[in-house]
Amino acid sequence: MMGIILKISQKCGIYEMNNKSNLIVIQMEITGIIISGMGKGTYFMSQDFYIRQFQDKIRLTPFGGTLNIKIDSNAIKNIMNIPENKFGIIQGEGKFGDVKYIKAILNDEVNGALVFPAKTEHTEDVLEFISDKNLRKYFKLEDGDEIHLKIG
Repeated sequence: MMGIILKISQKCGIYEMNNKSNLIVIQMEITGIIISGMGKGTYFMSQDFYIRQFQDKIRLTPFGGTLNIKIDSNAIKNIMNIPENKFGIIQGEGKFGDVKYIKAILNDEVNGALVFPAKTEHTEDVLEFISDKNLRKYFKLEDGDEIHLKIG
């Protein structure tokens, strides 16, 4: 299939035209602000069945917690327009639900993934990022600091 790749803007991303003349997201860059979480990411990311699947599917052993990132309404729309086939699935067990994920890079340096648990208490303007590092220590991040994500 011959396609056209258009870079719309740094805040939106890179899209391609499918055979039905629809624009499909293939890569996007967004900016967000670090916020404190509810402390539940540590509990969930410590579950062996989640750890094993992340090791198998994205080749990393996740640090015991998630980095919470607040995004604006434009970023929310862009995230919601990512085609489902770009996401992977981590299967839940028992009372633990499935987790959708998409690979991402934080601050042009750390590989990881955005995770979207089926069961979450976060609003849609909060993303959760995982990697094999304690990102608050690695980047010396505090609430209110700005970060950049490349998704896809």
